[in-house]
Amino acid sequence: MLTFILMDLSIYFEEAAQVSAAFIIGAVIGIEREFRSKPAGFRTMILICVGSCLYTILSKESPAGTTDRIASNIVTGIGFIGAGVIFKEGISVNGLTTAALIWVTAALGMAIGYHNYPIAIVVSIIVVITLFVLEPVQRFINRLHRVKDYRIKTVKLGNDFKNELETFFKMKDMTFRCMKLIKEDNDAVYLYRISSKDRNYDAVNQFLLNHTDVKSFEV
Repeated sequence: MLTFILMDLSIYFEEAAQVSAAFIIGAVIGIEREFRSKPAGFRTMILICVGSCLYTILSKESPAGTTDRIASNIVTGIGFIGAGVIFKEGISVNGLTTAALIWVTAALGMAIGYHNYPIAIVVSIIVVITLFVLEPVQRFINRLHRVKDYRIKTVKLGNDFKNELETFFKMKDMTFRCMKLIKEDNDAVYLYRISSKDRNYDAVNQFLLNHTDVKSFEV
């Protein structure tokens, strides 16, 4: 009887250790998101990782045939949370990295729940490297990026604005393409993709700021 109780307690201690490991991994990832003031921060990442770990532990203790369903439902539920942090601001989409982190954090919690500690540690290291070490690399790539998307809204229909703008691009030796032209109320909205060899987009910004037909623009 005593042996049975000790074995039973060892199982609970093991599961507590799993949840604690999930807590630590979620905290490490959450600190980075909190530092950058992202929507899913420190506590959110901890709860996602611990919750996924707990569901995985419970799925192993469920009747045969239900384990796969619980695991798939975790992935589905995390997808909804991830979608909630993605938002469109102007012509830019933000929150994709946070959504991907939520997805990976849930997977790490599930890996711990399945006792796959080696892969959880390796992936955690990869995530930390991606977030911290590779950030300067991303900044360097962004500096080399020669393409900018502009959303330009003109007063009424802008008269000859389109011709003036494209003449300006040609004078500055810029490659451009009008992606879309939309009529919004009584105004015209132009979506341009611009490429500059010297990446001198300040000249474009100044041209748009000074143009009397430009109501607003976003980059």
